[in-house]
Amino acid sequence: MRNIVHRHLGKMVAGTTIAVAGTAVMVAVTLPGTAGADDSGTRAGQSAPQAAGAAGAAGAAGAGEAAAGSGRAVPPGVVEAAPAEGQQGEGRDPLTDDELQRAEKIALSRQLFRSSESVDGDRGPQPLGVDLAEPEADEVGRPDAPRRADVTFYDYRDDTLVTRTVDLGTGKVVATGTQHGVQPPLSRAEKAEAAGLLIADPLGSGLKADYKDATGKALTSPDQLQLSGAVYRAAPGAQPAALDQCGEHRCVRLFPKVKNGPWVDARQLVIDLSARKVARIDR
Repeated sequence: MRNIVHRHLGKMVAGTTIAVAGTAVMVAVTLPGTAGADDSGTRAGQSAPQAAGAAGAAGAAGAGEAAAGSGRAVPPGVVEAAPAEGQQGEGRDPLTDDELQRAEKIALSRQLFRSSESVDGDRGPQPLGVDLAEPEADEVGRPDAPRRADVTFYDYRDDTLVTRTVDLGTGKVVATGTQHGVQPPLSRAEKAEAAGLLIADPLGSGLKADYKDATGKALTSPDQLQLSGAVYRAAPGAQPAALDQCGEHRCVRLFPKVKNGPWVDARQLVIDLSARKVARIDR
């Protein structure tokens, strides 16, 4: 039985690219051989100072070499501190950390908290993200245009995507929208929950066996893995009946990686987070 698992599920992936087939839509997924799989979100522009710093360091090194060649002393390097981030951004600036936290707190009203459910079954919706809202047509280019944030949650109680728009100036919710059958990218918490369900399910035996082979240790927690994942949508006849509701339900295909080790091929398994079930699909 163990050999069957290794042939059909728990294959270590040594290459740098995996073509993901057998889903309702053909998906190509690139799995870098050395990069980590943790894709925690960052706001646009945050990596630019690092790039600029690297370029500055290279320039300083070149200047230092030139000074050394001429016999002059090389001055010590100076690292400038990042500018302090204000509590309130301006115009179309990315949301500050303070604005992100404040927008989510305002959007999560007491009524929404009491009537919804998160991915692990706790009270309150599952937070997905906070983004700077687009301005209204008559606000484009106005320096005094209101600054708003779109806060998205997923309510696992009835599989609803909830979007609440917060006016950061007034601190009030100015719009609320709900949608069914809409599946935005997965949050880190959802991927961790999916991995936990897979580890606990008999169909996760191949993943656990391969982790044991790679590390000599038992796989008992999602914290032992680096996780990438994608939403899975059902198509007629493309999956077992247990996954026919994927798309209405929130379903996940995981691409796990042993920390500081190889990727593990688990593409045949889909975790339905809404029903909290795992099923195998044909490739």
